[in-house]
Amino acid sequence: MLSSKLIQLIEDRWDPITTRILTDIRADPRLRHACSLPQSDLRDRTQEILRHFGHWLTASRPDELARHFERIGGLRFEEEAPLAEVVLCYILVKDRIVDFVRSQGIGPTAMEVYAEEELEHSAGCFFDSTIYHVVRGYEEAMNEARRIRTEPKPKHAAAAAR
Repeated sequence: MLSSKLIQLIEDRWDPITTRILTDIRADPRLRHACSLPQSDLRDRTQEILRHFGHWLTASRPDELARHFERIGGLRFEEEAPLAEVVLCYILVKDRIVDFVRSQGIGPTAMEVYAEEELEHSAGCFFDSTIYHVVRGYEEAMNEARRIRTEPKPKHAAAAAR
């Protein structure tokens, strides 16, 4: 049973967690594309995950999660974000969530320690799945763009262009 207290804490404290994530993105030389995006876009993207973290972790419809993040992967391809940066940003978000949970000084009882570990495990599984679906959506968009570029033009369209 996931700790609803910890999930609620993440959702309630999304703003300082997001601020930390944005600071880390701006400081990471591997994230040049992400650094070039407006701060408000990065904030919105991070906020979407953090404010609804409990929903994503307990989504009873994995196909909803898959479609959502595959669509995001396609959007990242369209904005020409390097795939490695996209993946690294999700890893960074996961790491900051885990850091935040650990910094909360969860109580010394076995149940509280178990709740923290369970949340960390669930967050890891969520981000693994999210990254998979983002990459899948990115690749589908890339393959579609490649197909459109290499698709032969109909003869009647070429004749009409003359």
